[in-house]
Amino acid sequence: MVKNLLITGMPGCGKTSLIKEILREFSIPAYGFFTEEIREGEKRVGFKIVTLSGKIGILAKKGIDSNLRVSQYGVILKDLEEIGVKEIEKGLNGKNLIVIDEIGTMELFSERFKEVVSRALRSENKVLGTIKLKRDNFCDRAKAREDTKVIYLTSDNFNEVKEEIMNWLKS
Repeated sequence: MVKNLLITGMPGCGKTSLIKEILREFSIPAYGFFTEEIREGEKRVGFKIVTLSGKIGILAKKGIDSNLRVSQYGVILKDLEEIGVKEIEKGLNGKNLIVIDEIGTMELFSERFKEVVSRALRSENKVLGTIKLKRDNFCDRAKAREDTKVIYLTSDNFNEVKEEIMNWLKS
C-alpha cells in the first residue's frame, strides 16, 4: 500500500503549484509547509517557509552570513526547525495529511528536519511531498521505501499526476 507520495522533477516543473492546487480542491486535515521564493522585483533573493497554518519564516537569503550555503544563498535553519519541523510534529499528533515541500538541499542541512521527515514517513499518516531529483543518501532511502511512490512530474503530465494524487487521497 502506498502511504507516502513524493513528487520529483526538474526545478520549475510545477511541483509546489500542483500540491497547492490539490489542497485547494480537496478538503482534508493537513499540516506541513511550502518553500516559496522571496522576490524583489524580478529577482529571486531567497526562500521562505510558509506553513499550512499561516506561519512564515526565512529558509535562505542572499546576503545572509551563514556557513551553510547553497549557491549564493545563506541558509538559516532556525526558522525551518522552529516553524516547519514543529508544524510537521503537530500534524503527526492525529490522523492528518503531512505536506512537506520540499525535501531538498537546503532543508537537508538540518538533522531535526531529517528526523521528523523520517518519523512522518514511518507514521500512519499519509505524506505528500516534493523531493529533490538529484541523488542523495537520505532522499534515496526515502524514495526506496516500500510504502512510498515517487512520481516524476513534467509540464506534459501535470493533469494526469494531479488526478492520480486526488485518487490516492480519496483511498
